[in-house]
Amino acid sequence: MMKRKIGRIALGFAAALGASAALATVAQARDLTVVSWGGAYQDAQKKVYFEPFKKAAGIAMNDESWDGGVGVLRAKVQGGAATWDVVQVESDELAVGCEEGLFEKLDYTKIGGEAAYIPPSVNPCGVGAILYDFVLGYDKDKLKEAPKGWADFFDTKKIPGKRALRQGPKTTLEIALMADGVAPKDVYKVLATDEGVERAFKKLDSIKGDIVWWKAGAQPPQLLASGEVAMTSVYNGRIDTANKNEKKNFGMVWDGALFTLDSWVILKGSPNKDAAYKFLDFVGKAENQAKLSENIAYGTSNKDAAGRLAPAVLKDLPTAPDNIKNAVEINVAFWLENIDRLTERFNKWAAK
Repeated sequence: MMKRKIGRIALGFAAALGASAALATVAQARDLTVVSWGGAYQDAQKKVYFEPFKKAAGIAMNDESWDGGVGVLRAKVQGGAATWDVVQVESDELAVGCEEGLFEKLDYTKIGGEAAYIPPSVNPCGVGAILYDFVLGYDKDKLKEAPKGWADFFDTKKIPGKRALRQGPKTTLEIALMADGVAPKDVYKVLATDEGVERAFKKLDSIKGDIVWWKAGAQPPQLLASGEVAMTSVYNGRIDTANKNEKKNFGMVWDGALFTLDSWVILKGSPNKDAAYKFLDFVGKAENQAKLSENIAYGTSNKDAAGRLAPAVLKDLPTAPDNIKNAVEINVAFWLENIDRLTERFNKWAAK
């Protein structure tokens, strides 16, 4: 009798194990999920990357959007219930996430080889997606006189109205220093000092009551279109797309622009690694990247992509010589070292 009871318990335990294994298999059998930044940019990606990839590869794929933050990725990976596979990240998220083991180490032989990409876009944990700028954006129909740079952005007498900046210290402090007369090439040298930080916050104080803060990249063009702000910091591609697709008459100031590179990563433990690599290989090809730049004005990572573009398209990219000559590369090392300290300082300042 006891033997039969033990046998029934064992069978029940085995059945439970089988059921949990089946549930795990179902969980792992979910579709490939790719995550980007939303808005006009993701619309362009859907058109030239996502839909063509699904059709060409015959792979079921979902796309979602996010607003960034390595903490979000930590929760996904370390929580053991990651629902994302491929994510587009900013340069600081790439560096921190790679160091913390949140991303798979990439096998470049599966995505065309390292030599296919511009050197800054090759990283053990991620491959470059786009090079883009934070520029000064404005509505040409609403401003009688075009702003010349960040100094005009802070001059509310010359150009009345609200201004929008990205919420947080990164890009905001650099912009404040350039507005206060710091040469683009010296921005991080100044910001690395206590006096430089004080100088940036003092400059921000001068327009604090006129600042509208944005978080998602889709917001600045909406703020301009509604007339809520006269000027805004904005991703260059969002302005270009609003002009092309919505017939807006928005302008950009390239002088003192801040540029950086975003990368694609595969989250650690993704159950869809093979499909993820197929996706990265597809979006890494020169012919597909050229189509992205034709739809939204961002530079891309494949060395041969620019050569496929018409001069009229090239001139509007952040990588065009005239556009990059007085731009500042966002300093990843600086922000990795100082982001927590300066975010705390920024939040206290903003709450006053």
